[in-house]
Amino acid sequence: MKAAANKDLDQPLSGVRVLIGRARHQAGVLSAELRKLGATVVEIPFIEIRKPRSFKPLDSALKNLENYDWLILTSANGVEAMWERLIRLRLSQQLPHAMRVAAIGPATRKAIEKRGATLDVVPKEYVAESVVRSLKNKVKGKHVLLVRAKVARDVIPRELRKVGARVDVVEAYETVVPESSRRRLKAALKNPRLRPHVVTFTSSSTVRNFVELLGGAHAAKRAMQVVRGRGVDSPAIQLASIGPVTSATLREFGLKTSINAAEYTIPGLVDAIVKKMSRQAVIR
Repeated sequence: MKAAANKDLDQPLSGVRVLIGRARHQAGVLSAELRKLGATVVEIPFIEIRKPRSFKPLDSALKNLENYDWLILTSANGVEAMWERLIRLRLSQQLPHAMRVAAIGPATRKAIEKRGATLDVVPKEYVAESVVRSLKNKVKGKHVLLVRAKVARDVIPRELRKVGARVDVVEAYETVVPESSRRRLKAALKNPRLRPHVVTFTSSSTVRNFVELLGGAHAAKRAMQVVRGRGVDSPAIQLASIGPVTSATLREFGLKTSINAAEYTIPGLVDAIVKKMSRQAVIR
């Protein structure tokens, strides 16, 4: 009896199916943590990372890094893309000594530090608004380079320009809907043996693409119907969000989060799933 109790403590997600929609190359850490806790993990990427149509704006900025006072990176994908271009262009991988660097989140920080760069600002909350709060008194009259995805919120450039910064925004990559996931997602949601108890969302892009993958002109309505379920064979799905921006995007499509990470990180998301799912009976 004691051994069984210890197993429950070690694997609080035993019997819980979790669908992870992160890009294929990024799903590993989240999947591993959830499996350690007993969850059955299904990986169906909602996003695919691709090169931008043109590297010209990014290349131009990288060839003139010494003209910038600040560099802002908002994702590990942006870091990877930027350093790949530095290598391809045979430019120095060391940032100019006078350049200061800001990043959103621990994953971005880790990716930057792996390249030997020193960070000056990592906001307490891992959202664009927190970056703005951390920088607005530091960038007046400064030249700022923001390296990001093709489609992203304009909070950082808009707000920093308001306080007198000159901000150049360059695309390092873009996220697209992986067509190969469309059939797999629909099949998993229809099959009672595969239907997840939890679906994780780690960015606004994963939300939009989840809805798009369900397809059709009435995709949002369809998504709501799928998530709500239709009884025992098709129970309601718990939606797990990594942070407030992702949760807001879910609400835009009429989707309500029942699991919200207190800390906007992968460990924070895992903790939130454990707290929610270990408190309720899960249909096996």
